[in-house]
Amino acid sequence: MPSAPRRLAIVALAALALAALLPAAQAAPKKPACPAGMASVGGRFCIDAFEASLDLVDAKGRTLRKHSPYTTPGADARIVARSRRGVVPQAHISQEQAAAACESAGKRLCTDDEWLAACRGKSSGAYPYGDEHEAGRCNDKGVSPLRSLHGAAEGLEVFGMDAMNDPRLNQIAGTVAKTGQFKKCKTTAGAFDMVGNLHEWTADANGTFRGGYYLDTEINGSGCDYVTKAHNTKYRDYSIGFRCCRGGKAVAKNGGSKAKPGGGVRTHVVESGQTLSGIAQRYGSSVDAICEASGIDKKSPIVPGQELIIPE
Repeated sequence: MPSAPRRLAIVALAALALAALLPAAQAAPKKPACPAGMASVGGRFCIDAFEASLDLVDAKGRTLRKHSPYTTPGADARIVARSRRGVVPQAHISQEQAAAACESAGKRLCTDDEWLAACRGKSSGAYPYGDEHEAGRCNDKGVSPLRSLHGAAEGLEVFGMDAMNDPRLNQIAGTVAKTGQFKKCKTTAGAFDMVGNLHEWTADANGTFRGGYYLDTEINGSGCDYVTKAHNTKYRDYSIGFRCCRGGKAVAKNGGSKAKPGGGVRTHVVESGQTLSGIAQRYGSSVDAICEASGIDKKSPIVPGQELIIPE
């Protein structure tokens, strides 16, 4: 039997060995990943990986069908933004409509600073992929659909609001691409098409869209620095889309609920320790209804700061 000093030495060595293992076992949990279809920008906020498409929903937030990306949503339409790969993104949408669609999805339009940070990436490059423009990386050398339809004509026949929102425009070959089609047009965070394809509205109250579109990414700045501030928040045309953000400093952190414009939909900001079943019980709803309205899988964990749609 080992002597007392030897037993103490053995115990000490065992304790040291155990201590060496503890940091790995007791390491602080990683921050939750962003929801499906979103990418984390430095752990500060989430941004949609793809330019938004729209679903039409009923008064309870249940999906009815996909909205056509070639037409403007109706004034009374209940729309929800979706981040999906391999679909034609929504154009013909105003900033006000885009903001409402993001809110209905439990998200929001990105601030200008967020949009730029996501586009420039870790290296703060001029383009999502680096400092120098590379032909073919993004959808930025397309054809002019207005000229394809109207030739050399000028005036309202070509540049009026009706002409600029003609459903035929983005159905012409060489115009808008499906989301993620240009696989190399990707930021370090994993967001596609932030330069080219469609302009993207930000949350600027004066009306700002960024990134250029399939015909122009240079006139108003190069790559990520492309910015247009010439239109109000009600403006829309074939070249403008959007994507949403979530989390970060712009999100409310009061753990409460609020009504959405148009009625019938509220949001709840998740607090630490809350569960889907508890939230559903609080509002007299169901887990399935909240998950469907929020566009989440009920098997996926909810996280503090996450916004949920609470249908009535």
